[in-house]
Amino acid sequence: MPRTVFCQYEQRDTEGMDFIPWPGELGKRVFAGIGKAAWGKWLAHQTMLINENRLSPMDPKHRAFLEGEMQKFLFGGGADKPAGYVPPEG
Repeated sequence: MPRTVFCQYEQRDTEGMDFIPWPGELGKRVFAGIGKAAWGKWLAHQTMLINENRLSPMDPKHRAFLEGEMQKFLFGGGADKPAGYVPPEG
């Protein structure tokens, strides 16, 4: 039976994740209060940020930036898209 959490992003009960998706306290917070669907939305947003800003998840500065954006996206009411971002057609 899947784990259920009250998703802080979607503001409703939803299916929780199967594992802690990020290291440290933020990962524990995400695991406890974010559902699978919301995490999938974050991953899509993170991919866009990495591509548009040419970030490397291995760079500590870039990783700190992504962590801050994750907090804003999941817990802070949304995150901005990069300046000049044009979504792909399709």
